Amino acid sequence: MPDQRVFNASPLIVLGKVNLLSLLEELCEAIVVPSGVAAEIDRGSLDDAARKWMGLQGSTWIKDVGHVHPAISAWDLGSGESEVLSWAYDNPGYEVVVDDRAARDCAYSMNIPVRGTIGILLLAKRRKKIDRIAPVLIHLRKAGLRVSQAIFDKALRLADENTSKP
Repeated sequence: MPDQRVFNASPLIVLGKVNLLSLLEELCEAIVVPSGVAAEIDRGSLDDAARKWMGLQGSTWIKDVGHVHPAISAWDLGSGESEVLSWAYDNPGYEVVVDDRAARDCAYSMNIPVRGTIGILLLAKRRKKIDRIAPVLIHLRKAGLRVSQAIFDKALRLADENTSKP
Protein backbone atom coordinates (compact mmCIF):
# COMPACT_ATOMS: atom_id res chain seq x y z
CA MET A 1 0.00 0.00 0.00
CA PRO A 2 1.37 3.45 -0.86
CA ASP A 3 2.05 5.81 2.01
CA GLN A 4 -1.09 7.90 1.56
CA ARG A 5 -2.43 9.35 4.80
CA VAL A 6 -5.25 11.65 5.81
CA PHE A 7 -4.69 13.45 9.11
CA ASN A 8 -6.95 14.57 11.90
CA ALA A 9 -6.11 17.62 14.02
CA SER A 10 -4.84 15.91 17.18
CA PRO A 11 -1.88 14.06 15.60
CA LEU A 12 -0.83 17.23 13.78
CA ILE A 13 -1.12 19.33 16.94
CA VAL A 14 0.86 16.94 19.12
CA LEU A 15 3.53 16.33 16.45
CA GLY A 16 3.85 20.11 16.26
CA LYS A 17 4.39 20.29 20.02
CA VAL A 18 7.47 18.07 19.66
CA ASN A 19 8.67 19.73 16.45
CA LEU A 20 8.17 16.65 14.27
CA LEU A 21 5.75 17.86 11.59
CA SER A 22 8.63 17.76 9.13
CA LEU A 23 8.50 13.95 9.38
CA LEU A 24 5.23 13.84 7.49
CA GLU A 25 6.77 14.62 4.12
CA GLU A 26 9.42 11.95 4.77
CA LEU A 27 6.86 9.31 5.74
CA CYS A 28 4.05 10.00 3.27
CA GLU A 29 3.80 9.97 -0.50
CA ALA A 30 0.46 11.77 -0.26
CA ILE A 31 -0.93 13.81 2.63
CA VAL A 32 -4.48 15.07 3.01
CA VAL A 33 -5.72 17.47 5.65
CA PRO A 34 -9.48 17.92 5.24
CA SER A 35 -10.60 21.55 5.22
CA GLY A 36 -12.59 21.00 8.44
CA VAL A 37 -9.45 19.76 10.18
CA ALA A 38 -7.49 22.76 8.88
CA ALA A 39 -10.20 25.08 10.20
CA GLU A 40 -10.07 23.37 13.61
CA ILE A 41 -6.30 23.84 13.77
CA ASP A 42 -6.66 27.46 12.61
CA ARG A 43 -8.80 28.16 15.69
CA GLY A 44 -5.80 27.30 17.92
CA SER A 45 -3.47 29.79 19.52
CA LEU A 46 -1.34 31.96 17.26
CA ASP A 47 1.87 30.37 18.55
CA ASP A 48 0.69 26.78 17.95
CA ALA A 49 3.22 24.96 15.74
CA ALA A 50 0.51 23.05 13.86
CA ARG A 51 -1.34 26.29 13.11
CA LYS A 52 1.84 27.87 11.79
CA TRP A 53 2.60 24.75 9.74
CA MET A 54 -0.93 24.73 8.27
CA GLY A 55 -0.39 28.33 7.12
CA LEU A 56 2.82 27.35 5.33
CA GLN A 57 3.80 23.82 4.21
CA GLY A 58 0.57 22.22 5.39
CA SER A 59 -1.61 24.44 3.21
CA THR A 60 -0.52 22.37 0.21
CA TRP A 61 -2.44 19.36 1.53
CA ILE A 62 -5.76 20.93 2.48
CA LYS A 63 -8.59 19.27 0.56
CA ASP A 64 -12.31 19.89 0.60
CA VAL A 65 -14.05 16.64 1.49
CA GLY A 66 -17.41 17.84 0.24
CA HIS A 67 -19.60 15.50 2.27
CA VAL A 68 -19.63 13.11 5.18
CA HIS A 69 -20.56 9.55 4.28
CA PRO A 70 -23.90 8.60 5.96
CA ALA A 71 -22.43 5.49 7.59
CA ILE A 72 -19.73 7.65 9.19
CA SER A 73 -22.20 10.36 10.15
CA ALA A 74 -24.13 7.75 12.14
CA TRP A 75 -21.14 7.45 14.51
CA ASP A 76 -21.72 11.04 15.72
CA LEU A 77 -18.01 11.89 15.65
CA GLY A 78 -16.53 15.35 15.52
CA SER A 79 -16.53 17.10 12.16
CA GLY A 80 -12.78 16.65 11.69
CA GLU A 81 -12.85 12.92 12.39
CA SER A 82 -15.88 12.54 10.13
CA GLU A 83 -14.15 14.32 7.25
CA VAL A 84 -10.96 12.30 7.71
CA LEU A 85 -12.85 9.01 7.64
CA SER A 86 -15.05 10.09 4.73
CA TRP A 87 -12.00 11.02 2.66
CA ALA A 88 -10.42 7.62 3.30
CA TYR A 89 -13.70 5.81 2.62
CA ASP A 90 -14.14 7.62 -0.70
CA ASN A 91 -10.44 7.30 -1.63
CA PRO A 92 -9.34 3.70 -1.02
CA GLY A 93 -5.65 3.34 -0.32
CA TYR A 94 -5.52 6.11 2.25
CA GLU A 95 -4.75 5.40 5.89
CA VAL A 96 -6.38 7.64 8.50
CA VAL A 97 -4.27 9.11 11.28
CA VAL A 98 -6.53 9.69 14.29
CA ASP A 99 -6.09 9.32 18.03
CA ASP A 100 -9.76 9.46 19.05
CA ARG A 101 -10.98 6.02 20.18
CA ALA A 102 -14.46 6.32 18.64
CA ALA A 103 -12.98 7.44 15.30
CA ARG A 104 -10.57 4.51 15.37
CA ASP A 105 -13.45 2.13 16.11
CA CYS A 106 -15.41 3.58 13.19
CA ALA A 107 -12.39 3.11 10.90
CA TYR A 108 -11.98 -0.51 12.00
CA SER A 109 -15.67 -1.21 11.44
CA MET A 110 -15.47 0.18 7.89
CA ASN A 111 -12.17 -1.56 7.07
CA ILE A 112 -10.33 1.75 6.77
CA PRO A 113 -6.63 1.45 7.64
CA VAL A 114 -5.87 3.46 10.78
CA ARG A 115 -2.82 4.65 12.68
CA GLY A 116 -2.39 7.06 15.58
CA THR A 117 0.31 9.49 16.61
CA ILE A 118 2.31 6.73 18.30
CA GLY A 119 2.01 4.66 15.13
CA ILE A 120 3.54 7.54 13.18
CA LEU A 121 6.43 7.63 15.67
CA LEU A 122 6.94 3.87 15.33
CA LEU A 123 6.97 4.22 11.54
CA ALA A 124 9.52 7.04 11.80
CA LYS A 125 11.73 4.89 14.02
CA ARG A 126 11.42 1.87 11.69
CA ARG A 127 12.43 4.06 8.73
CA LYS A 128 15.32 5.57 10.73
CA LYS A 129 13.90 9.09 10.71
CA ILE A 130 14.19 9.28 14.50
CA ASP A 131 16.62 7.38 16.74
CA ARG A 132 14.36 6.72 19.72
CA ILE A 133 10.68 7.19 20.49
CA ALA A 134 10.99 7.17 24.30
CA PRO A 135 12.12 10.81 24.62
CA VAL A 136 9.43 11.88 22.14
CA LEU A 137 6.73 10.03 24.11
CA ILE A 138 7.92 11.63 27.34
CA HIS A 139 7.81 15.05 25.70
CA LEU A 140 4.33 14.33 24.32
CA ARG A 141 3.10 13.32 27.77
CA LYS A 142 4.45 16.58 29.21
CA ALA A 143 2.70 18.44 26.39
CA GLY A 144 -0.63 16.87 27.35
CA LEU A 145 -1.01 13.71 25.26
CA ARG A 146 -2.67 11.09 27.40
CA VAL A 147 -0.73 7.87 27.00
CA SER A 148 -1.32 5.10 29.52
CA GLN A 149 1.71 3.37 30.96
CA ALA A 150 0.64 0.16 29.23
CA ILE A 151 0.55 1.86 25.80
CA PHE A 152 3.81 3.68 26.56
CA ASP A 153 5.52 0.38 27.43
CA LYS A 154 4.02 -1.42 24.42
CA ALA A 155 5.25 1.34 22.09
CA LEU A 156 8.76 1.00 23.52
CA ARG A 157 8.66 -2.78 23.06
CA LEU A 158 7.48 -2.38 19.46
CA ALA A 159 10.30 0.13 18.90
CA ASP A 160 12.75 -2.34 20.45
CA GLU A 161 13.69 0.17 23.15
CA ASN A 162 14.46 -0.74 26.71
CA THR A 163 11.35 0.05 28.78
CA SER A 164 13.41 0.72 31.90
CA LYS A 165 15.39 3.59 30.33
CA PRO A 166 13.30 6.35 28.70
